[in-house]
Amino acid sequence: MDLKHSHSVRLNDGHFMPVLGFGTYAPEHTPKSKAGEATKVAIDVGFRHIDAAYFYQNEEEVGKAIREKIADGTVKREDIFYTTKLWTTFFRPELVRPALERSLKKLQLDYVDLFIIHNPLAMKPGEDLLPKDASGNIIFDTVDLRDTWEALERCKDAGLTKSIGVSNFNHKQLELILNKPGLKYKPACNQVECHPYLNQSKLLEFCKSKDIVLVAYSALASHRDPNWIDPDSPYLLEEPILKSIAKKHNRSPGQVALRYQLQRGVVVLAKSFSEKRIKENFQVFDFELTPEDMKAIDGLNRNFRYANAVDHPYYPFSEEY
Repeated sequence: MDLKHSHSVRLNDGHFMPVLGFGTYAPEHTPKSKAGEATKVAIDVGFRHIDAAYFYQNEEEVGKAIREKIADGTVKREDIFYTTKLWTTFFRPELVRPALERSLKKLQLDYVDLFIIHNPLAMKPGEDLLPKDASGNIIFDTVDLRDTWEALERCKDAGLTKSIGVSNFNHKQLELILNKPGLKYKPACNQVECHPYLNQSKLLEFCKSKDIVLVAYSALASHRDPNWIDPDSPYLLEEPILKSIAKKHNRSPGQVALRYQLQRGVVVLAKSFSEKRIKENFQVFDFELTPEDMKAIDGLNRNFRYANAVDHPYYPFSEEY
C-alpha cells in the first residue's frame, strides 16, 4: 500500500491531493496571526493540505507557519499541498502570473501545489479587492475566462504551480474551459460550497465524468460571516439527523459531515481556528458511515447556499448545477 498517498486522490495531471484539507479563511475581525497559529496546529495534528487565497489577506502568516514547520523538521515542503487562488481583479491574462508571484512572495515559497480561479466573476483590475463605484456597486470587468485559463496553463508550465483548477464554476463554465480549442490542461478540480444541505450531487456526477475532483468548502457550514451569510440561516451542525448518526458512531456532527464527503469521493476542507476542533476534524479516517447513514444524509439536501456571490453576467449559481 502506498502510505504516502493513502489519504490522497490522484488528480488528472498525475499529482496527488490529500482528501482532507485545512481552510484558512477568517472574517475581517479575526487577527491575522490566528491563521498562522491555527496552521501550525493543523500541521502538528496531521493536516497536509492547506487551502488559502490571496483574497484572505493572510498568506504571509500562513506561509510563515508552513516554513516554521519545515524548519523544525515536522514536515518537508513536498509533504505539504498548498492551494492559493487567483482573485477576480487579476483575470486579465497579463495580470495572472504577477498575481501568483505576489502570493509566492508573501509565502516565501518557490511554488504552490494548486492555483485556482477563485470564482468566475471578473472585477475591475487594481489594488481594491472589491472595487466599487460611487453608489457602492461592485465594478466588473469583461474578461474571457478561457484567456485567463491559458495564463494559468503558462504558470503551470513555468513551474510556479504544480496543478491548476477552478472554484465556484457551474457545469457550463467548466464546459467552456473543457471545450476550449487548444486546451493544454483540464482543470484538476472545482472547489465549491458543498455540505448536506447543498450536496451538489449533479455537479459531482458531472465532475467525476470529466475526471475533475470536487473540493468542498463550507463543509461544516459553521462560518457565519454577516457580509456573506444571512444570520437566519439554519445551523447545519444542529441538524437532528446528523446528531443522531453522530451519537450512534460516538462522533460529533462535524465529523459525520466531513466523513460523508470523503465517502462520496469529495475532497473536503475543514476550517477551524480552535485547537480542539482542528484535532477533532482530523479524526475522520477511523470510522465509516453505513449505506443507510449516507442515504439519510443525502435526504437532507435542500439546495441551500450559505455563501452567495454578487450579481454578475457570469453569476454561476442560477444554473441548476
